[in-house]
Amino acid sequence: MSLKKLAGASALAFVAAGAAQADKLTFYCSAQEDWCQLMANSFQDATGIDVAMTRKSSGETFAQIKAESANPKGDVWWGGTGDPHLQAAEEGLTAEYISPMRDQLHPWAIAQAESAGNRTIGIYSGALGYGYNSDLLAANNLPEPACWNDLLKPEYKGHVQMANPNSSGTAYTTLATMMQLFGEDEGFDFMKGLHKNINQYTKSGSAPIKAAGRGENTVGIVFMHDAVKQAVSGFPVKVVAPCEGTGYEIGSMSIIDGARNMEEAKKFYDWALSPEAQNLALQVNAFQVPSNKGAETSDSAPDMSQIKLIDYDFKKYGSSDERKRLLKKWDDEVSTLPQ
Repeated sequence: MSLKKLAGASALAFVAAGAAQADKLTFYCSAQEDWCQLMANSFQDATGIDVAMTRKSSGETFAQIKAESANPKGDVWWGGTGDPHLQAAEEGLTAEYISPMRDQLHPWAIAQAESAGNRTIGIYSGALGYGYNSDLLAANNLPEPACWNDLLKPEYKGHVQMANPNSSGTAYTTLATMMQLFGEDEGFDFMKGLHKNINQYTKSGSAPIKAAGRGENTVGIVFMHDAVKQAVSGFPVKVVAPCEGTGYEIGSMSIIDGARNMEEAKKFYDWALSPEAQNLALQVNAFQVPSNKGAETSDSAPDMSQIKLIDYDFKKYGSSDERKRLLKKWDDEVSTLPQ
């Protein structure tokens, strides 16, 4: 082959490689594993864009994005509690983007975006609470808990499980909720009292209720929709909205600043805000309230209007300084205590 033809072939190969490269998306997901997989596969089927999905809890994903910030490897981060998404926005780890789908969303989803300079957006909401295995409760002759403070009773020692707030957005929401519900001093007293009854701090936020469903743990502190998933799946799990009131999450989505596949990330972002994409939740028994007004909410989903919700301060507890301060205080004053 002549040098001229060889150069032409090389150029064509380069263009083809570039086109192939552009049809990829690296997708970081912090929702439940089966939902993450369904979102990745459905977007790939709808667009032909090749999706590489990694599932980690929101605290872990935030840490990964921060560690990769000098050379970003991910394109879009979908799911998980809003606080670490807000912290990522504050630290400039995520990109500003206003989707044409925005006018279809509930006000709380747009408020999440506005509080972060349009570097994230709300995709679902869900209330914090806990669930318990009714068979294990009866077998251990334990009273039925109805309030947060019930979980501090001595008889629950070794029967309660929650995630570690350093790795789990669910557990960080729990920590931030106690600060707002009881005040900081009493809130940390609550966390210290709860620590005495904890049998394990898990990495993932939904793990405690999955363990309760399997009969390996009695009470799991989780978002209520995760407990509903276990109950609907046939496990003897009862769901509790604590009597004192509770916090909630706005599950969020962000485009990673410096994404290698920015156009594909924007396509995913727009698609993920559509009612069709949000309705996929029903296929995997994800019982969050979707952010698109036209999406369907399952009859089994917790009714947010019937739950005593606090006025959760997302701006404060999603800020980098406050999150770091509370986690350090929890590490220093709670996790080190004997059990």
